[in-house]
Amino acid sequence: MTDSDPRWLDDREQHAWRKFAALMTVVPAQLDAQLQRDAGLTMFGYWVLSMLSEAPGHELRMSHLAHQSNASPSRVSHVVARLEKQGFVRRRRAEDDARGNIAELTEAGLAKVVASAPGHVEQVRKLLLDGLDTGQIDALDALCAAMLAQVDPEGTLSVTPPQS
Repeated sequence: MTDSDPRWLDDREQHAWRKFAALMTVVPAQLDAQLQRDAGLTMFGYWVLSMLSEAPGHELRMSHLAHQSNASPSRVSHVVARLEKQGFVRRRRAEDDARGNIAELTEAGLAKVVASAPGHVEQVRKLLLDGLDTGQIDALDALCAAMLAQVDPEGTLSVTPPQS
């Protein structure tokens, strides 16, 4: 085998990869479908509302919101614009920086995320957690941490609630 030869997956790796790929396809689609059906929100829209609901003062700089949601500033801007039209978020200029923008959760937005959370959490439990025991949940956490470290060696992806 030379350096240019593909490193083909063996049978064990192929089975694990296909199960993981199926999860990456099915779980987001089912979470998105539940949120759209029950709350009229996309998964990413809910994610943005959730990030804002957990932030001090229910507000974040748009750049920080992009970081917290692991999305591009452009994607966050589009979703915030949509949420703004629905009355869930408002944008304003940062007081300390005329170029910066703040996304702020409105009362309606907070009510929306609070009302949407139980159904979303139930769907997360149903799709991911209910079939696992505590040791498997710990193993899932460790596996996800190891995979995130592989794809994000500098540790730039956010997996924790926003901090001010």
